[in-house]
Parts: sequence; C-alpha cells; structure tokens
Amino acid sequence: MDKKPFYITTPIYYPSDKLHIGHAYCTTIADSVARYKRLAGYEVFFLTGSDEHGQKIQRKAQENQVTPIEYVDKIVASFKHLWEKLNISHDDFIRTTETRHREVVQAIFQKIYDQGDIYKASYEGWYCTPCETFWIERQLTDGKCPDCGRAVELLQEESYFFRMSKYQDRLLKYIEENPGFIQPASRRNEMINFIKSGLEDLCVSRTTFDWGIPVPFDTNHVVYVWFDALTNYITAAGYLHDRDKFSRFWPADIHLVGKEIVRFHSIIWPVILMAMGVELPKMVYGHGWLVVEGDKMSKSKGNVIDPLQLIDEFGADAIRYFLLREITLGMDGNFSREALINRINADLANDLGNLLHRTLNMIGRFNHGVIEPPGEAAPIDDELIKLAQNTAAEYERLMDAMDINGTIKQLWTLISRTNKYIDETAPWALAKDEAKKARLNTVLYNLAEALRIICILISPFLPNTAPKIWRQLGLGNDLAAVSLNDARGWGRLTAGTVVSKPEPIFPRIEEKPEPAEPGTPQPAAKFQPEANSVEVTIDEFAKMDLRVVKVLAAEKVKGADKLLALTVDLGVEQRTIVSGIAKHYTPEELVGQNVVMIVNLKPAKIRGIESRGMVLAASHDNQLAVVTVPGLPAGSKVK
Repeated sequence: MDKKPFYITTPIYYPSDKLHIGHAYCTTIADSVARYKRLAGYEVFFLTGSDEHGQKIQRKAQENQVTPIEYVDKIVASFKHLWEKLNISHDDFIRTTETRHREVVQAIFQKIYDQGDIYKASYEGWYCTPCETFWIERQLTDGKCPDCGRAVELLQEESYFFRMSKYQDRLLKYIEENPGFIQPASRRNEMINFIKSGLEDLCVSRTTFDWGIPVPFDTNHVVYVWFDALTNYITAAGYLHDRDKFSRFWPADIHLVGKEIVRFHSIIWPVILMAMGVELPKMVYGHGWLVVEGDKMSKSKGNVIDPLQLIDEFGADAIRYFLLREITLGMDGNFSREALINRINADLANDLGNLLHRTLNMIGRFNHGVIEPPGEAAPIDDELIKLAQNTAAEYERLMDAMDINGTIKQLWTLISRTNKYIDETAPWALAKDEAKKARLNTVLYNLAEALRIICILISPFLPNTAPKIWRQLGLGNDLAAVSLNDARGWGRLTAGTVVSKPEPIFPRIEEKPEPAEPGTPQPAAKFQPEANSVEVTIDEFAKMDLRVVKVLAAEKVKGADKLLALTVDLGVEQRTIVSGIAKHYTPEELVGQNVVMIVNLKPAKIRGIESRGMVLAASHDNQLAVVTVPGLPAGSKVK
C-alpha cells in the first residue's frame, strides 16, 4: 500500500539575529509531528528555512559593513547548526535567496499581474521595518506598530498593489465553512474579526532599497518581503520545478507558525493562492509565545534564552521534552531554569530512567540478562497490559489532534504505572523462591515489554534517547525501521533477548550554589559538636544494631521531593526503608550499593510506607553522602 503524503512547515525564520528558545520550540513541535507521521507510515515532507530579503536585513548588513548575502550566510549557518544539535529531521531547508525560489516568486507575480490583480499606484502610509509590515493610520496603536509597539516610518513611493480587497468575501466564506483551517479557535476568531473590519489592497513592491527579488516586468521594484517569503511553501513543494512532487504534497497539511504571524499565513497567503488558482493549505496553526519567568523575551531586558547553551548543558532531548511537556500547544508557555531542572529530574531521571535501570538490573541479577518467556499470569498483569494497549490508541488520537502535551502526559501515566507494577509484584521477593520462578519470568517480561512499547512511543519526542533504550533492551540498532503498529500489540518482545547492563540515560541534575565573589573569605571547615550533643556509654552505643545492607531497589516517594523508598537486603530478610536523600541521590545511583543501616530502629509510618530502619549518611554545607561499605556481604555487623 502506498504511503500517505504529509506536508508540514515551520515559518522560515528571519536571519536578522541568532535564533532563541522560542524558535526552537516551534521547530521542535514540527519535528515531533513529522517524526510521529513517519512512525505512523506516512511519506513526510518537513520544511523549514530562512527568509532573507527586506529592508531590515539590508540595514543590518550596512551596520556590519558587509553585503546582505554575506550577512545572512553567517546567520543562516547558525540556524542549521542549531537544528543539527536539536536533532531536527527536516527534509528541506529553503533559503529565499536561492534561484529556485526567485523563479517561482517572479512567475507568480507575473501571473497575478497579467490577470489584473496587481496594479501600480502611489503609496503613502506607515511601515514597520522590524516587522516588515504596512499599516494604515487607523490600524496604528498610539501611532506605533500594533504588533511590536515600535516606531513606524511614513513612506511615500510608487508601488505595485495586490487586490486583496477583491477576495475578502471569498476568504471569509472559506474560513467560516472550514473551521479547521485556522487553529486554535481563538486565532480563528481573531482573523474573522480582522477580515470583517475590511481588507485593504496590499502594497507588494518597494523602490527605496534593492535587497529583494526584482519585479519581473519592472526591475526598479523589488517584491515585498512577505509576498516573497510566503511563497516558499510552494517553491519547496515543487510548484514550478517538480509537478509530480507538488501534486503529492500540496496542499500543505499544517503551516505551524507563531501567533504573531497568523494574519500573514491565514489572510495574505490564502488570498495569493486564490488569485493563483491553487488549493489552500489544510491548516494554519498558531502556537503561543514562550515567555521567560513570565516576561516576553527581549534583548533590552537581557532575558533572551540561547537554546545552544541549554543543549550543551542539559542535552537536546531534555530541552525537547521540557518544551513539549511544559507548554500546551496554542497557549503561551513559561520557561524557567528551575522548571527545566525539575522536569529533567522528576520525569526523565526518576520516572523513565529509573524504570529502565530497575528493569535491566533485575533481569541481569535474576535471569542472567535474558528475557525469559512469560509463565504464570495474574490479574495485575492484565491491568498493565490494558493500559499499554489503551495508551497506544490514545496516543494516535491525541497526536492527530495536535495535543502533544496531552500525548506525553498519557505516556507518563504508563511509565508511572509500570514503576508501580514493580513495587506491587516485588520481583526481588519472587527471586528468593524457586517455586515462583515462572511468576518472576512473567513480571520481568512484562516490564521489558512495557519499555519496548514506551520506547517506540517516545521516539518522536526523544529521538536521541529512544535508540539508547532500544539498544539496552537488546533490540539492536534498528529502531528507525519500527512502525507505530509495533506499539499496538502486546507480547511482541522475543523471549531469549539478552539485555545490556543499565546505563543512565538522564543523570539527575544537581544545581550548585553560586560561587562567592572573588576575594570573599571562606570560613574554615572544622568539626563543631552539635549544641544538643550528649555523651553516651559503650553499653548505650551497643544497643544500636548497625549492619551492612544491599540496596535492591529504589524509587521516589510520590508527592515527596526529598524521600526515596529503598528495598534492602539484610542477608536473612528484605526490608523497606524511607530515606530523606532524594535531593542528593537518584534511585539508580543507589541500587546495588552496600550501605550502613540501623536495623533495630523503631518502625515508623512515612507517607503511608512503613519504614523499618535508617540509612546512615554524613552531611556538611548542604552536601550529603551515604555511608557505603563496598566488598562486605549483606548482614555484616558494623561496630
């Protein structure tokens, strides 16, 4: 069966400066949708690029004493570097300075002119150079650009105009008859109101600068930058140069854009296409802004976030996950370093990373690294299996509805449930009884199978991490050949598969305190007895039973940032203890460690968990280290 075509675009970004985290957000969304569609069996065409003409670029080049093309070449190289670092899987990167694009723009301009929809007249009006946008007097806000709030310039020049007003009623009718064309609904309502206020004919050429595509029949004029830029979507799709490609991929399925440029994509662009006699795109989706600590990013405020620095510090997948999970598509979202680190630690290190580590560690310890065929079943297995199957189905529904945030929440419900399944089935206890070997094999198989499905489903969002999980599960290097269909069925993991030793996929992030100013005297570290310290006799000390215990499993206590629940082996029995060390250790760092524990401490109920003992640790200046005793067997007496 032939693959279904799917075409998604980002805006082509303006190379007046380097890209910031908001641009990374938009492109990560588009990349995740493109990867999902490929996973679902579509033939995908994913386009991004750069919009390189206009007065603003020409002025920037002059300020830097270089030619416009020299200026944009350098900036565009930084765009491509960012997309490579962020693992963006675009199929084409279009530049509006390319010959293929110039030819398309000139052909379209000529066609619309020849049919009488472009005419010459004198223009007098207001122009915002940063936004490259024309405004009439009544559209200004306090005499300034209504979009960016900056000063506008009064222009007087001979220009060519596009008869936008001619298509007003037709466009309005189309939008009202196709409610899915502009999304979300709030953007659609804004555009309807804008159109009803009256569309003016659009000035589509300039003569006061020359950095642009020449008007084909009047080279004293260059084509208006937005008329030029919007046309990129059909240039890349093969409008003039590859009719077979164009017939397969046009109309575009999704133009993903920031909310500030929805008007250009849902009004000017559709009218150009109507004048050309070309079908309109299926959807224009306007996402919200990414603000920093509640404030819009601005150079003057010094709060512009460089995504390359974040990727270097935290890794591309951690940044991708935060952007997709933290922000509901269509709404504005807030970026903060604290929120990013919390997401990494809670969702990626504790939930996903801990699940993988615990599962592989137990398969290694109890079954010599081999995923044995499942044996004895229990009702609790059915609950996990049903959730995994429902998650795969819900995943498709949510992704097709562009609810990426909801999709990831659904996935993490399965991850959390699988972690809970470990605690409920207690494989370490099953491993103690040879008569329960068949049940142990079932539990370990189910854990690995749940991870197999999770790995497939997270791959559009975490494209670096998913292959690592796949390899550690012993499934090889062929994750790219897997389809969404492979996540729909349970029990497809081949028994006999040999897993690898667990390797951390997301180390926990520990923020270090800000360094003191140079020259600040540091207090000498020295021992000081506690204020309530009292002397004890040797007989009183002997009452404490200190033993070496081996940590078999560890997990974060739900709803408690500081607590870990540890399952430990005393040599003759296993116990659960709750320890307040979650700020200093990840669960995977503790599993397998030999630690010292007070075993005769009176039991206590902590967050609903009975804790029977206490791990010993040393602390100083907000640093904490658990007392470990490598090499001694569990149960060894400490004295």
